[in-house]
Amino acid sequence: MGALDGKVAIVTGSGGGIGRCHALALAKEGAKVVVNDLGGDRSGDGGGAMMADKVVQEIKDAGGDAAPNYDAVGSFENGEKIVASAFDAFGRLDILVNNAGILRDKTISKMEPAMWDTVIEVHLRGTFACLQAAFRRMREQGTGGSIINTSSTSGLIGNFGQGNYGAAKAGVYGLTRVASMEFQKFNVRVNAITPVALTRMTDDLPAFQGGALDDLSPAHISPIVVYLASDDAKDITGKCFDVGGQHLGMFEVKRSTGADKPGTEPWTLAEIKEDIGKIMAWD
Repeated sequence: MGALDGKVAIVTGSGGGIGRCHALALAKEGAKVVVNDLGGDRSGDGGGAMMADKVVQEIKDAGGDAAPNYDAVGSFENGEKIVASAFDAFGRLDILVNNAGILRDKTISKMEPAMWDTVIEVHLRGTFACLQAAFRRMREQGTGGSIINTSSTSGLIGNFGQGNYGAAKAGVYGLTRVASMEFQKFNVRVNAITPVALTRMTDDLPAFQGGALDDLSPAHISPIVVYLASDDAKDITGKCFDVGGQHLGMFEVKRSTGADKPGTEPWTLAEIKEDIGKIMAWD
């Protein structure tokens, strides 16, 4: 018996890297999996069926069941198509893992409009489009579900040269929080992960130079995704899990303790200067 027996999952961008590991791990626990991948390079250029088909075959060779989908995630039309493919192949949908992504890194002063637009389109609009389509189907289905989005430390902490990617991933975190509130009464939970792994997306980034592949393998990311997809996590929603190597933790946006001034007048500059330490204090 697997933890996901009888469930159907979609994993976007699962023709390689972290997404492939998600698809294999979900299938190993009994889920039927739609392997979505455009088949392009890490910048989003190109396309083809080979990457998705290869992972589908891996799952089938291991005794599981899977179907391919080749649509790009960045449009509302394709979000509907990707979700519909699960119903066409397997008749239902229980799990959506929004994983598809690209990189077009450049410092903010040098970033071209197309670099900004394309990254926002894939990461933020793509996540929203698939999430919205999946939720509507899950609500109609009436049996709840689990949606797992992919944020990043680039969005929650920051990373030099990734203004477009960081903005999109911060948006994914905010979307996760709002969706978890709106979907809860329909028993659809929404969580996020911030994965750190060595893949074709990251292998030439400075932060990943000199790291051991075994320590940063994408295979380390998928267990938390499987857990969040399972009924064991039925009470967990609106959370963001930080995962990489042997580390597993959480991110959470919090307010500082802050300071309150007496009266009803706005803060003066002198008052802010005097109380800035209290305003910025966490305890």
